[in-house]
Amino acid sequence: MRTCYVYLLASQPNGTLYIGVTNNLVRRVYEHREGALEGFTKRYGVKNLVHFEEFADVYLAIQREKTLKKWPRAWKLDLIEKANPQWRDLYEEVV
Repeated sequence: MRTCYVYLLASQPNGTLYIGVTNNLVRRVYEHREGALEGFTKRYGVKNLVHFEEFADVYLAIQREKTLKKWPRAWKLDLIEKANPQWRDLYEEVV
């Protein structure tokens, strides 16, 4: 199995959030940061990697992504703030 990641991007602290899943976190976040793909993140300037989780099983990663997307916004903010209270962009830590 390949390593997969569930990740949360934010436009700014407490800003617009995006949740995704990928098997290549560095490449995928780079694409968001550079606006390489049309869509939600480009339209709303959602570029900062503020949280990610690693999974050995792609099915578990997809399940987690779907679960997080159903969470109320307050729960998502709490998840980010517990691990990353300053809302630092974690991209440089994963490249």
